[in-house]
Amino acid sequence: MVKIHTVGGFSEVGKNMVVVELEDDAFIFDEGFFLPAIISMEERDKVMTEKKLKSISAIPEDSVIENIRHKVRAQFVSHAHLDHVGAIPFLSDRYNAPIYGTPFTIQVLNSLLLDNNLSLNNKVFEIKPNTTFYVNGKNQKYQVDFINITHSTAQCLMIAIHTPKGVVVYANDFKLDDTPVLGLKPNYKRLRELAKEGILALVVDSLYSSSERKTPSEKVARVLLEEVLMTIQNRNAGMIVTTFSSHIARLKSIVEFGAKLNREVVFLGRSLDKYSNAAKNVGIAPFLNNVKISKYRRHVEKTLQDVEKNRKKYLIVCTGHQGEPGSILERISRHQLPFKITSDDNIVFSSSVIPTEVNKLQFAKLEANLKKSKPRIFRDAHVSGHGGREDLRDIMSILHPQHVIPSHGGLDKTRPMADLVKELGYNLGKQCHLMGDGKVLEL
Repeated sequence: MVKIHTVGGFSEVGKNMVVVELEDDAFIFDEGFFLPAIISMEERDKVMTEKKLKSISAIPEDSVIENIRHKVRAQFVSHAHLDHVGAIPFLSDRYNAPIYGTPFTIQVLNSLLLDNNLSLNNKVFEIKPNTTFYVNGKNQKYQVDFINITHSTAQCLMIAIHTPKGVVVYANDFKLDDTPVLGLKPNYKRLRELAKEGILALVVDSLYSSSERKTPSEKVARVLLEEVLMTIQNRNAGMIVTTFSSHIARLKSIVEFGAKLNREVVFLGRSLDKYSNAAKNVGIAPFLNNVKISKYRRHVEKTLQDVEKNRKKYLIVCTGHQGEPGSILERISRHQLPFKITSDDNIVFSSSVIPTEVNKLQFAKLEANLKKSKPRIFRDAHVSGHGGREDLRDIMSILHPQHVIPSHGGLDKTRPMADLVKELGYNLGKQCHLMGDGKVLEL
């Protein structure tokens, strides 16, 4: 018997949590935030507790697995995005089970603990990508593979656990990028080896399964950035770039282009500080060693005062690409910081708007405020970190799983993946399973 509990991330985008249950053992995959709820909460009250977070549906409702809590033997984290790692400080101590993640992911987890003045009772293990290791069950050991995969942050994984009934692969989130700007290529060799062993079930990122495309490589985003930053005609003006703070590869490109422009690159914002320091601490971002990072208000204000005096000397990288309330760019747009945008300034969004209503509304407000100052705005110097329909077709052709569980959203996101799987010959309901939060599938 293998049961797959879809605890969170199957009725919304985010709040990811899956549990694989066997006869005597169970294993958790990810414990994430629902980011729109977190952003709304931070405006009211920055002190987070499990009770408060659950009251606003910001973290998975793991009471649905209360009756198997004693079975949990390990907690695996696929990568460092908050919708996968953010809830661990608030939930993981409920389980007498160690936590496993890559060095970068664990560094980010440590910073989240520090932010909230929390500590963990669980042991924490840093495991490098492309490592096979073993975890103890009640009566047996289980082989686990941390398989390197590409996404929009560093050291991301597909995680495979070997059960007596077959391999279960957790593939949430990923793209297939054979020319990454930072880090390793997808480990196709190991995936094909697992397919020969037999994949019982694949939990698969289906966020963009409706997009008729193969998601472009990060090298394409680098070219898009280069096209904007290196060829605009008003280079003596102010230059602001905003992107995902966790996107270390993107930050690498921005820093390198800043150097070519003979501009001093400055990072502004708490999340940029968090992810940049995590990358530096694990030795994957030497390009950040000479970048000034300001996270405290007085330091941010001092940096912006310096930029105001001589804009052409600096390239600002700041938080706010989603229009998040309180982010640096959002505060600049409302004249809450000592930097006044002019009609000559360049604002580059190396990002896309995350497809939730809250994000769309916030971004619209930000853009409207920015446009009052009439700067030059460059949007979509970006490629996604999620695979499109053709990437998903490729992963299916590599793994040939017996069962498919589309993940990373409600039915509007997962049903197109079910349509693709049906096209590939799978039977909807018997081999492809559309799930919701708090549901369980027995295989």
